[in-house]
Formats: sequence, structure tokens, C-alpha cells
Amino acid sequence: MTACYDCPRRCGTNRPPSLGQPGETGVCTMPLAPVIARAALHFGEEPCISGSGGSGAIFFSGCSLRCVFCQNYAISAENFGRPVSVARLRQIYGELIEQGAHNINLVNPTHFVRAIAQSLKKPLPVPVVYNCGGYESVESLRLLEGKVQIYLPDLKYADNRLAARYSGAPDYFERTRAAILEMTRQTGPYQLDQNGLLRRGVLIRHLILPGETENSKRVIDWVADTFPPGTVLFSLMSQYVPCGRAADFPGLNRTLHQREYDEVEAHLFLRGIEDGFLQELSSAQSSYIPAFDLTGVLAGEEKKAMSEDRDRQ
Repeated sequence: MTACYDCPRRCGTNRPPSLGQPGETGVCTMPLAPVIARAALHFGEEPCISGSGGSGAIFFSGCSLRCVFCQNYAISAENFGRPVSVARLRQIYGELIEQGAHNINLVNPTHFVRAIAQSLKKPLPVPVVYNCGGYESVESLRLLEGKVQIYLPDLKYADNRLAARYSGAPDYFERTRAAILEMTRQTGPYQLDQNGLLRRGVLIRHLILPGETENSKRVIDWVADTFPPGTVLFSLMSQYVPCGRAADFPGLNRTLHQREYDEVEAHLFLRGIEDGFLQELSSAQSSYIPAFDLTGVLAGEEKKAMSEDRDRQ
């Protein structure tokens, strides 16, 4: 076993090859082999990702960031999911593509970066989307160069005080800035096809947190000051609803006020960011959270065996 330094946590733990095998788990609480909770067409991403046919979203279990308000808390913190081999992961890509997926969307993939790089040795016929929390190791991202066409990182915080409190990551802003610059170096300026689908590039997401409009303004300032028009896309998100452990943090235990959203939106326009997307405040509802029920994860024989077990019960 080899000590793991795949993410900025740099735990150095000897992660087991797969669930149930000897070894330790670090902050991500996961083995090296992928653990997946859902693999299905997904229509909840930005229009340039979901398109009309859907994005082939694969939701990985565990997480190295540990946000207290995570909307996918059941899989990121409570670890629901099923282990799969690299070969099975590659099969899942093919099954989603056969269903008409515009792309393969790897959701929260950070802690499985080595397995993902292995699964992508052979190019896919559709773009690969690396959909992450932004807290990435530049060295790990370089394992993906030429294998990932679209990076979809969050930029949650410009205020490391908030990052430390809500995600346990006091170096979040520095690490995520460096990661996004590396992503942009790999992909170059964003490219849309004739149907408005993203074929290559970086789309930065920022979720406005209740009571933290200054943090959002600082995120917008960094993007505006760093990237000339036409370089990256920016998605301002207002869909925050209290999830996970948000009830333990009074400031997070509510949705956004309209004045907060309006204030951040006005700053976005003031800074002249036009390449991207705005999310209406009405998006703040839990219905957009997918069902984590192993859809698309199990191989044919395993599904058949489970069905037979249910029939016998």
C-alpha cells in the first residue's frame, strides 16, 4: 500500500484497495477503488452541461472536503454507495453514453482520482466532466491532463474563515485558486458547440451562502480580475437549502433572502462577468437533489441476484 496524498489534506494514510480490505481511511473515509451511489442521466446542471439529452452523472461516495451543509450528505458524509472496479466504472460510462448522455459527469471524484485516470486511459466519444468542490491538488489534476475536457469546480469561499468553519479547510481559497488555474491551463478557453453544449473548458460555480454576501463578492472579484472575457464560464447559484448539519449552525439554517441574492447579482453585473449563468432564487428547493438508490451502479448479474433475493423474501 502507498500513502495517499491525492488531495490537499495530504493525510498520508494507507487507504485500502477496496472496501473491506486492510488499510486506513483518511478524511475522505474511502478506499482507493471507487464507491458509487448513482449513475444516471441528470438534467439539473447548467444548460451547456445537461443539454436536452441529459448529463451522464456518476455520484461518488465519500468526500475530502466535508462541508457541513452538503446537499449530498447521505453519500458524502454517511458513505452510502456500492464499491465498483475500474472495469465496471468504464462499463458505466458506456451504458450512460448508450442512453444518450451528452457527457460523462464525474460528481465529487477527487478522492478517486487515480482510479478515474486509469478508467480514462482510452478516450471516450463524449466529453468528460470533472465536477468537484474545487479543493484539489494540482499534482493530482495533472494525472487527468488530456483525459478530462471539462472542469466544473466550485469556488465556495474567498474567505478562509468561512472555509475553516464550514468545510474544515483553512487553506481553501489558495488551494482552489491554484487548482482552477491548472484546470484552465489544461483546457484553454471554453468552447461551445453549435447546440450550446460545452465541449471543452472550465465552468466555475459559486453557491451564495446565507448571510455571506461579502464572501460571494470576493469570489466574483477574483474571477473578474483573473480571467479575461471568453476564458471561463461562471455560474452564480442561489439554490442553497439547509442540508446535512446546517441546523447546527444558526447562520446556515435558512434559505437566502431576496435582498442577498439581488446584492450579489448586482455585483456580478458591476464586475462585468457576462460569460455564464444565473440561477433564480426560486431554485432553492430540495427537489433537485437526486435519489441515491444505486440506480445504474449494479452490473447485470448483480441486479439479477438482488431481484431474485427480493422475490424470495
